[in-house]
Amino acid sequence: MSPKDVSSGSGGAFSPARIAVTLLAVLTIVFICVNTAEVTIRVIIPKVTMPLWAALLGVFVAGALCGAYLFRRRAAR
Repeated sequence: MSPKDVSSGSGGAFSPARIAVTLLAVLTIVFICVNTAEVTIRVIIPKVTMPLWAALLGVFVAGALCGAYLFRRRAAR
């Protein structure tokens, strides 16, 4: 067999890494939807009262954007 005939097994639509990330994202969204109580959060100086799901969703989105930015920079090298 030539190297072109052998698939590496990575990069598929259902790789273990993609399944794990998808499962983690779904569990995070379920966790966010279940926690609906009002909370007071100190954001540097002001205190903000908001539903816990909104705070969790904001942190999740910020983390996803940071992760996407870092992985995109790593892939561009």
